[in-house]
Amino acid sequence: MQLPRFYPILDTALLEQRGFALLEAAGILLAEGVRLVQLRHKGHYSRDLFGMAETLALRCREQGATLIINDRADIAMLLNAGLHIGQEDLPPADARRLLGPGRVLGFSTHGEEQFVRALGEPVDYLAVGPIFATTSKSNPDPVVGVELLRTVRRLTDRPLVAIGGVTRRTARDVLAAGANAVAVIGDLYPEPLTRRSLEESIREWLAATT
Repeated sequence: MQLPRFYPILDTALLEQRGFALLEAAGILLAEGVRLVQLRHKGHYSRDLFGMAETLALRCREQGATLIINDRADIAMLLNAGLHIGQEDLPPADARRLLGPGRVLGFSTHGEEQFVRALGEPVDYLAVGPIFATTSKSNPDPVVGVELLRTVRRLTDRPLVAIGGVTRRTARDVLAAGANAVAVIGDLYPEPLTRRSLEESIREWLAATT
């Protein structure tokens, strides 16, 4: 598969903290031409949240964009969306059995040993990180650095997604090291977060990953 270089993540906890509506943020991303987004929710899917996720899935389909659900294979199946899983989630082979062959499946790795093991899994792309220090996780894995990207790039032709602490200033270096895409949470959402500041951030990210 071919991933867009800019891989924005809609993190519900961060958006709530910044006082910004999930669907409004998603609408701005799609309006700016983004064609792949991940919905990241680390908690219970309430009826209201699932309703918003359904609306997000519909809007993505209307715009020809790919929606990826973080962690939850059941939610991805209900929304006919892709899935991104981590080391503590459902094993990739089982996730693929649930999703079937046609939907996007991504898998996070946090070191060369995990990456090598992941090469045998039925996934479409592999995420590598955290590349730099990150504040989007309460218990982040140790920083792996850009050098790991260069190392693992030689091991596969599958798409690689760099994640963890990447900013607009460092995105080009990360892509040059072998990443096909850069996943971003923190540096995407300025403080204060307004419609205008988010639009400007998205445009800067698109320029930085072109």
